[in-house]
Amino acid sequence: MKRRALLTGAILMPTAARAQSKKPPPPPPPREAKTQLVAFNASPFPYRGFVPGSNKPFLDARDGKRRGHTSLRGEVYWEDPTYSDRRSLLYLPPGFDPARPVLIALYLHGNGATLERDVMVRQAVPQQVAESGQNIALVAPQLALDAADSSAGNFWRGGHFAKYIDEAAERLMRLYGNRSAGRGFNLAPVVIVAYSGGYLSAAYALERGGANHRIKGVILMDALYGDEDKFATWFAARRRQAFLLSAYTDSTKEENTTLQGLLAKRRVPFIRSLPRTLSPGTAAFVATGGLDMHGDFVTRAWQPDPLEKALSMIPGYTPVHAKKSA
Repeated sequence: MKRRALLTGAILMPTAARAQSKKPPPPPPPREAKTQLVAFNASPFPYRGFVPGSNKPFLDARDGKRRGHTSLRGEVYWEDPTYSDRRSLLYLPPGFDPARPVLIALYLHGNGATLERDVMVRQAVPQQVAESGQNIALVAPQLALDAADSSAGNFWRGGHFAKYIDEAAERLMRLYGNRSAGRGFNLAPVVIVAYSGGYLSAAYALERGGANHRIKGVILMDALYGDEDKFATWFAARRRQAFLLSAYTDSTKEENTTLQGLLAKRRVPFIRSLPRTLSPGTAAFVATGGLDMHGDFVTRAWQPDPLEKALSMIPGYTPVHAKKSA
């Protein structure tokens, strides 16, 4: 009887342990895309600090109780509504699977843009992410709302970009709908895609954002209007882990030439053509045409839907669905 009791206990103990260790299987990848506009705590705006390199408060204009910012063009944009939208666009393409290698594409829109009208529709960013055939989650913060202003807001603050990325991972997990996805989003590398005036937020994210260990690459889409030294310093330090692609029109030709010179001084090799892949160590500059292309650059740069092409060139991310036929 004693031996039987011991045997019975030997059988019951691992059975109980197995029961405790069982976890529900993760849900299958969604067949349909998931999209959400959600307010972030770590949003770029509102911003109540100073303009970097000066003692000038960002909100330097007043009209009664209203506070506003004077842009470089001399226009005053009021905090409400220009700098009060905390929302970001989140997007998971059809078939997105957090169990596979995950890449986060962080898109920084240009001047005069809104998430709904421009990022989602005119620039077709979610569509290009989906058609890239990559396991990519899209995050796009609202910067200055529908204004000719490139201000980076809280991305000027040291470490704030890292806080934004951390919150984005949690928000994406909630959008996916299962906590099992959290690890994939928390560990996912980030590719910064900046269009036009989005360059300033990108530059400060690289210089003081506190998340360079997460950044796999930078794609500039006619988006180098200054701060070339920040991009050169970042890539020279991180090129073994990251890539840099800058496609441009005559609008930013001079700045791209300057950046090439800064890389050459640091003995960092680069090419002046579209590479076959966007692998770590790649620095590529692609001249695409005249000023008339700038407004629609995100959808027609060196080819139709160039962002789709650029994202598809990043190796290491399992295709989630068959690409559409050409």
